Amino acid sequence: MAVIADLETYPEWSEGITAVTVLTAEDPEDGGRPLTARFNLASGPIKDTYELHYTWDGDLAVHWQLTTAEFLRAMDGSYVLTPLANGQTQVNYRLAVDVKMPMIGMIKRKAEKVIVDSALKGLKARAQS
Repeated sequence: MAVIADLETYPEWSEGITAVTVLTAEDPEDGGRPLTARFNLASGPIKDTYELHYTWDGDLAVHWQLTTAEFLRAMDGSYVLTPLANGQTQVNYRLAVDVKMPMIGMIKRKAEKVIVDSALKGLKARAQS
């Protein structure tokens, strides 16, 4: 969860994210995790600046919702972590993306799959480094 909570390092490992600014965070005594953050995205033809609101469930889960964006209509998702007996962690990533321009559902689902796959690969590489 430490890698996921370190939003400002996302440009180093999350494809398409060019900058992240944490706008508000929990009190350091409560963990200091981000509550709102602004992201700059440049992924192929999609370029946007958007803000997310985060809800943390200890070290087991984080959920986020899009609060403002120029191009995106939705960017809601979660990471749910499950510790495994062998010392590894299973990560479940859910993401729902919608854009303000019309797009065929099949293309949108394919884009979501590409985003999820690249995010999980980047997260795994970062966590193992």
